[in-house]
Amino acid sequence: MTTDDQHPGTPSTAPPARRRRRRRRRAFVAGGLALTLTLGGATAWALDRYVVEHVEIADVAAYEASQATDSGTQGAPSGTSAGSSSETGATADASTSSDGTSVSVRQVVEGSGDDTVTYYVADVVLGEATDLRSAFAQNAFGENITEKTSDIAAGNDALLAINGDYYGFRSTGIVIRNGVVYRDEGAREGLAFYRDGTVEVYDETTTTAQELVDAGVWNTLSFGPALLDGGDVLDGIADVEVDTNVGNHSIQGEQPRTAVGVIGENHLVFVVVDGRSTGYSRGVTMTGLAEIMQDLGATTAYNLDGGGSSTMYYDGELVNDPLGRGAERGTSDILYVGE
Repeated sequence: MTTDDQHPGTPSTAPPARRRRRRRRRAFVAGGLALTLTLGGATAWALDRYVVEHVEIADVAAYEASQATDSGTQGAPSGTSAGSSSETGATADASTSSDGTSVSVRQVVEGSGDDTVTYYVADVVLGEATDLRSAFAQNAFGENITEKTSDIAAGNDALLAINGDYYGFRSTGIVIRNGVVYRDEGAREGLAFYRDGTVEVYDETTTTAQELVDAGVWNTLSFGPALLDGGDVLDGIADVEVDTNVGNHSIQGEQPRTAVGVIGENHLVFVVVDGRSTGYSRGVTMTGLAEIMQDLGATTAYNLDGGGSSTMYYDGELVNDPLGRGAERGTSDILYVGE
């Protein structure tokens, strides 16, 4: 008897074509289930990695106070608070000075039409190197903890503030803030601010956070790349990738940017370039940012987190126009000079 003569309802003797269809159907269902599970796992992973707050230190102010040294400089911000003057126009300028620390802020507009670039320059002369401080979003340390630059600044009585390196987006890098070690996972080219006013680019993988603190480091930043060395634009910065996480594969192209530069002892310059806003500011390339810092007289300069995070705050107000929408994106940390 051939298979064609067998009862069609018997599973073990169903026609080959029908059996193949059933196998395909079962394979499709199994594959769909596996895909659902995979996507579910990926979604959970992504939420945990990029969204869910992971708090390691819930009260940074108390933690820093507990780590204070006998020098008395930690936990006691000093900065500037005096009269201010300003003028309106395309190069609006404001300045404040007190106790040896001075801050001046101005807007610079270059080009026209679609080629317009608008950026903000804060020229800072510190009375003491430790007048430059750092603060974390929500007064907490960990991953994915964010707050607007202006809110962090206001909460710390800042006169001037810029976004930092967004340390909370990653789990690597050496993080020393206000003389206190928070993370010791050297991974890239960092920037170190010393208590004596020295600022230098260094290789995180060749040292430890404690060695840096012992050498007098007050703050570190972990983003990059370095833009200038001895006043010269560094080679290769147009090809640098800082992070290779989902959605953040490259920092190239014309983008909003934030950078810090060194002009002299305790003399710094902060720059925030707006971008992605036709007719107002297109943004700049990494090389373009380096050239801005060079033109301002910086000898050393370092790139910080950019894009929607690029923000400058001064005297109680948001100075720049992030992405041309006037809306800040949350970040994990700031550099600031207190009132």
